[in-house]
Amino acid sequence: MSEYTSAHPDPSPTDRGNPLPVSRIGRRRLLRAGLATGGALAAVRLLPATPASAAPTVAVRPPAAGFTPASAASPTVAAWPDWARFARLADGTFDEVADMQGRINQLKAQNVSVIELDTVLSDWLTDAEFTAHAALVRTFTGKAHAAGLKVVMYYPSLEVISPGGEKGRSFYKNDQGRTWVQRSLDGKPNVFYGSLVVWVDPGDESCWVSPNSPWRDYYLNRIKQLAATGVDGIWPDVPIYFDGALSWCDASTWGAAAFTADTGLAALPRAADHNDPVFRRYVEWRHRNLLRFQLDIAAAGRSVNPDLVTFVETVSMDYRYATSIGLDGAYLRQAAGNVSQVWEVDILANEDGMRHATATDWTCLISMYKYARAASGTKPAWAFSYGWKADDASLVMSELISSGCNPYEVKTPYKNDTTDAATRTRMFGFVKANQQRLYDAVSAAEVGVYHSSASRDYVSPGEGNGMYANATAPAGIADWWGGDDPEMSCTTMPWLGEFRGTVKALVYAHVPFDTVTSPGLAAGDLARFKVVLLPNLQAVSDAEAAVLRGYVAGGGTVVLTGPAPTGLDEYGTRRAEYALADVLGLRRADPLPASRRNVFGAGVCWYLGGDLPGLAYLRTADQAAGDRLLAPVRAAAPPSLGLSGDRRIHLEARRLGEETVVHLVNFTNFGDAPAAFRTTPASCTLTYAVPAGRTVTAVTVATPDGTDPAPRPVPFTVTAAVASVPLTVAQYSVVGITVS
Repeated sequence: MSEYTSAHPDPSPTDRGNPLPVSRIGRRRLLRAGLATGGALAAVRLLPATPASAAPTVAVRPPAAGFTPASAASPTVAAWPDWARFARLADGTFDEVADMQGRINQLKAQNVSVIELDTVLSDWLTDAEFTAHAALVRTFTGKAHAAGLKVVMYYPSLEVISPGGEKGRSFYKNDQGRTWVQRSLDGKPNVFYGSLVVWVDPGDESCWVSPNSPWRDYYLNRIKQLAATGVDGIWPDVPIYFDGALSWCDASTWGAAAFTADTGLAALPRAADHNDPVFRRYVEWRHRNLLRFQLDIAAAGRSVNPDLVTFVETVSMDYRYATSIGLDGAYLRQAAGNVSQVWEVDILANEDGMRHATATDWTCLISMYKYARAASGTKPAWAFSYGWKADDASLVMSELISSGCNPYEVKTPYKNDTTDAATRTRMFGFVKANQQRLYDAVSAAEVGVYHSSASRDYVSPGEGNGMYANATAPAGIADWWGGDDPEMSCTTMPWLGEFRGTVKALVYAHVPFDTVTSPGLAAGDLARFKVVLLPNLQAVSDAEAAVLRGYVAGGGTVVLTGPAPTGLDEYGTRRAEYALADVLGLRRADPLPASRRNVFGAGVCWYLGGDLPGLAYLRTADQAAGDRLLAPVRAAAPPSLGLSGDRRIHLEARRLGEETVVHLVNFTNFGDAPAAFRTTPASCTLTYAVPAGRTVTAVTVATPDGTDPAPRPVPFTVTAAVASVPLTVAQYSVVGITVS
């Protein structure tokens, strides 16, 4: 729900001679709550559709057929540099050249290692203005490098803002915007004026352009210019089909040509209709089209500097927002080259953060960070760590770090300030002191939870994004994410609710797990798991089904829920027979049982019919529903770790050599209803089943909650091959168990 504004006024179009970054402090994210209630739309002026007879004449240059761009074949960089893998990020925006060194020194003192530089690149700039600003970026980067810091340059990818553009000159009215703009299915240009979103001031113009138009080459050439400044990385901002003012863009001439070239279909859908197979194909095509644009951005930067990394800011997480804006972050997971994501993991309220979350909201936040880590694959996963006050900021960052992401710390709703300098310094100091244990360790989870992009897109489509559970603002709290609209809650959504409820059940049971994303699924993605949960899995491709079938045949266990298990193809079209009918031991003609255990090859498939148990657990933490989900998990993957203590202590487990690294995050002060934020240390006992023939030689605890981030020895006992470690967790503890 966060966005950022600047204390500095935007220059008028006539003041463009000043190249200093005194204008916009970035554009970030769509205020979904405000749009859901319709309150902001009154302040916006939209443009009418361009009649077909008046449509601009353009020389269409469709991309090559198929979904793989030339850039996807670029050589893979051997390894991610340590600075990117261990990054501790913060904004380094400066207002004057004289401010550069002071800003850099300030960030270095706060244990920041990577500076995100966000200046005037959101705005409509001439070539001369862009070149002048690139010279400033070069100066800043040189100073940062001298201080031992890295720099990544923020650059919006598909939005051009014209300050004062409603009544004055603008990119849409006076430049190429009218030709290059995204269009809705009914032909309207994706341009608006006013305060629809907080990053576009009243009187400014926001023009969202088509990635298939000549804007692509225009933008990529500017990426090359930025790469030549010496920056270490590029941070393209949200390449999306923006849906704040219009829905289901891009039906521009450029988009239509690309759609036909890629799919072989003669024309775009006429309207948004999930019963129309052409529209469903359009939904999936937009994901792949934006993937290709991201790959081309990364390739353009590397063509100038082979060591350049690209981190694409991605606002769509595990919930339904990716369907409407097209940007599915998981599609980038297996891309060649050093290109990954900065995940904008959102919070509940602009000026309250997570302070009035419920416990279920907290598991939703955990789900988002776990998805971010999974969708980035083996690459670094940078992520936003929003806070309102010091205590909630540190707890959010604890969840981020425990999930394996790198923190970009920022105060909501701004992006150019810290929540609390002392907290940033302390938390980043902890990350710096423990970076190998945090980012070199590999997951020890034997349980996977499958996130199906196709099921998200095609199972029970509707309004609302489902970001959190509680859509109703607590008394006295403004700018709540859900805008008091119950349809926004994930508890109303059969697919997302089943997925999120499965996550909640595992968190509450202290079962370590990893999310598994569906695009590009391969056998290796499942090989390390003893059991994979498939919540409400309905839409699958033949190739995806073959991987799942092979996993079970080879000895794996799957737990599948939902009313039509694998009953749709990857475009949401009904299958004549379940794709995994043989694995399920069920046919479409068979009545669905309440439960079924089917042996297939060397493995087992559990089907849980009837009501969705994950959704039931999400809504009420119903114990019977949780036991239905977890009984097959406990049978197939008896845990080596246990935790006696409150179920609202989140447990993660990884391994680093001979050490098992256990993360414990305490959110015990969150309940079923929103309440005032507080932190109360929680007592618990961690148990560890010692492998046969091994001995526990040391147990240590490291925490950012005190003044010393270094691991310290703690007492433990071993009885009947089980090590027990009594602990008190304030907010976050990392336990190391070493065996020999």
